[in-house]
Amino acid sequence: MGTGMLVLAMALGLAALTGAFDRWLGEQANPNSNLQGIVGPDGAREVVLERNRQGHYVASGKINGLPVTFLLDTGATDVAIPAHIAEAAGLERGFPGRASTANGTVVVYATRIDQLTLGNIILRDLSASITPSMGGDTILLGMSALQRIEFSQRGSRLTLRVI
Repeated sequence: MGTGMLVLAMALGLAALTGAFDRWLGEQANPNSNLQGIVGPDGAREVVLERNRQGHYVASGKINGLPVTFLLDTGATDVAIPAHIAEAAGLERGFPGRASTANGTVVVYATRIDQLTLGNIILRDLSASITPSMGGDTILLGMSALQRIEFSQRGSRLTLRVI
């Protein structure tokens, strides 16, 4: 009986440590999973992002109400969305085209995002690209969205601002 209780206690302790470590790793990859925005005296909406351990700005947000994870990418022309996320968000594939990426030229499909949310920043009617060859669950937040946002970096913080 005593040995069984000891084994059970060790198993529960290991499960608790595993869960805590998993949450810690998630916070390291996306330190901006729970964005809090502010509204300035001029009515501008602001969101402050922290850089992750790899030096990237990753943040949780929404596309057409679907929770997603964004990677800010000033080198991307459009918001680039993996096909499975585009389907879940109800995005329609438009005309096919080609895009040059770090992995070569890929086929993409034009689409429009009705609403993109990042903290308290809401952008409407954005051009985007559905990228079937793109794996994973991260969306590249490219210049079709970022051109509508004023941003400034100080240290490891990036402030996004929309008037």
